[in-house]
Amino acid sequence: MNAPAATSIPTANSTADSTATSTPTSTASRAAGPIRLHRLAASGHCHRVELLLSMLGLPYEVIDLDLRRGDQHLPDFLTLNPLAQVPVLEDGDEALPESNAILVYLATRYAPESGWLPRDASEAAWQERWFSLSVSLLGPGAASPRYRALTGQPVNAASQAIGHRLFALMEAQFARSAFLIADRPTLADLAFYGYTSQAPIGGVSLETYPQLRSWLARIEALPGFVPLTDQL
Repeated sequence: MNAPAATSIPTANSTADSTATSTPTSTASRAAGPIRLHRLAASGHCHRVELLLSMLGLPYEVIDLDLRRGDQHLPDFLTLNPLAQVPVLEDGDEALPESNAILVYLATRYAPESGWLPRDASEAAWQERWFSLSVSLLGPGAASPRYRALTGQPVNAASQAIGHRLFALMEAQFARSAFLIADRPTLADLAFYGYTSQAPIGGVSLETYPQLRSWLARIEALPGFVPLTDQL
């Protein structure tokens, strides 16, 4: 089916700055404390969290880590995530790692009645399925080739083949619905946007996936959208 060029979401505000100052919508509770996002700006995992923070209009502070310098191994950060990985979200006394877990936390706490969260058992199951694919296929098939290209390393053709396998699956899905789960954006869409949008950097062309490219445009048209940088 042909989807509209842009889709509105009831909980989104128009902030796009990394230190957003707008207030959450009426469905959202007040923040427990300062929200801090520990990130690598070029990370698609961090970017999916920033997308939701911005689209919910939540004020947050960005703390950039230099992973090449080893900031992720400093004692203060290891108390937040002993695995030494970004992103980590601090919300008051809560310190939460893992991007998809952070998405669920933010939507559940601050926009529980919004369309970001699944509405029924089937949608919840499909969201978990796409979350799993964001690790098993999107990581090796899009994120890894992108990273290797950005760092001047040769890209493995087998990784690119994984990307095309995933994008063919997504292309078929977008022929049935405007977004990954339904005709509205959900957390699953945010989990896939960043690395998918920059897959061509790693040599995984999107030219043969017109439905997927239309989906990217729909995400980019959402209020509060912020782009992913390709500068390491």
